[in-house]
Amino acid sequence: MQKLEVFGSNKLKGQINISGSKNASLPILAATLLSNKKIYLRNLPKVKDIDTMINLLKSLGSKAKFVKKNLIINNFYQDKKFAAYKLVKTMRAGILVLGPLLAKFGNAKVSLPGGCAIGSRPIDLHLKGLSKLGVKYKIDQGYVHAFAPKGLRGSKIHFSKISVGATENLIIAACLAKGTTTLTNCAIEPEVKDLTNFLIKLGCNVKWIGKRSIKIVGVSDIKQATYSVMFDRIEAGTYLIAAAITEGNLKIKNIIPGLLKTEIDILKKIGVKIITKNKEIKIIGNKKIKSLNIKTAPYPGFPTDLQAQIMALLCKAKKDSFIEEKIFENRFMHVAELNRMGAQIKTLGNKVLVKGNINFASAELMATDLRASVSLILAALTAKGKSTINRIYHLDRGYEDLEKKLKKVGAKIRRIN
Repeated sequence: MQKLEVFGSNKLKGQINISGSKNASLPILAATLLSNKKIYLRNLPKVKDIDTMINLLKSLGSKAKFVKKNLIINNFYQDKKFAAYKLVKTMRAGILVLGPLLAKFGNAKVSLPGGCAIGSRPIDLHLKGLSKLGVKYKIDQGYVHAFAPKGLRGSKIHFSKISVGATENLIIAACLAKGTTTLTNCAIEPEVKDLTNFLIKLGCNVKWIGKRSIKIVGVSDIKQATYSVMFDRIEAGTYLIAAAITEGNLKIKNIIPGLLKTEIDILKKIGVKIITKNKEIKIIGNKKIKSLNIKTAPYPGFPTDLQAQIMALLCKAKKDSFIEEKIFENRFMHVAELNRMGAQIKTLGNKVLVKGNINFASAELMATDLRASVSLILAALTAKGKSTINRIYHLDRGYEDLEKKLKKVGAKIRRIN
């Protein structure tokens, strides 16, 4: 099993180019099932979750191949409606094939999803929404057996809770439903907007009619399309924090700074110098990190996917900070590992008290989920000596060439078997 060795105490300096968004690519890949024509996707990140989703599409009968940096998908012969556990178990996004399969065929059998063990993350909002479109379902032996006897029909659906996955699944499904569907209390993450932009390119009739409301008129014909996926907000935020925690000086390129406003504002409050340009951010770290109280929240709030990373940074603050996790109930598994490095973090239900003024010590560590694994790397970058991070297959699910990018800006990091 592979692991990473990190030798700390180096300031990061240079330029990092941000890859395409994993969280935008996955629903877009699922949405390609709506089409029987060729689709060309650009800027997909080279990460494990993308490979898994492509393999899931292939298992459903899709033809997919990379030509240079473009993925060409052809669903002309796609006719299977069974998404197996072995492909869905490793990532939450596998459930996103349920909507398009039901829209296209009127029935599907899809495994309940897996992914990082950061909370229960039930799919009840997905199923309640689909039932409003005319879907009947049962859950048996870990699979959702769903069918729409009269096809999908438009409806008014209000999400009782903001959910990125449920919003995406219902948007995709409604594109082929008969009539008009209105979705309210939707997630408005940029990755959701990227999905709707892609669907519009396919010829779907999707329109945002309010801050959290979408109107979808079902269509019968899907076009051939070429689409470039947006940049990865979480990767960009991770490297911004990497510059801050190492007192570094980085240029983060291939981004849209406006989509990182919350993260930028918080880093400025903490004491980091940030200069934004058209498609780049320059960030200069500061020895004096200010304490801050942070709550995770749906966009445009502070993202839960950066909670572990900002926690590592706040350990370096001069005073204590609080972080409240409002999205997932089990997303503090990195706390124990950071404490092994000398942090003094105390868990209080869905909050943590982060004691400041900590100098991290090198240690052997265990990654527990995707974002936790990178928080340990951030801490290790500031520790004297060698830290070893085990179970980095979590990391490979969502970060493209992380050690290569960090090496390029001065980190001492290597992957070993």
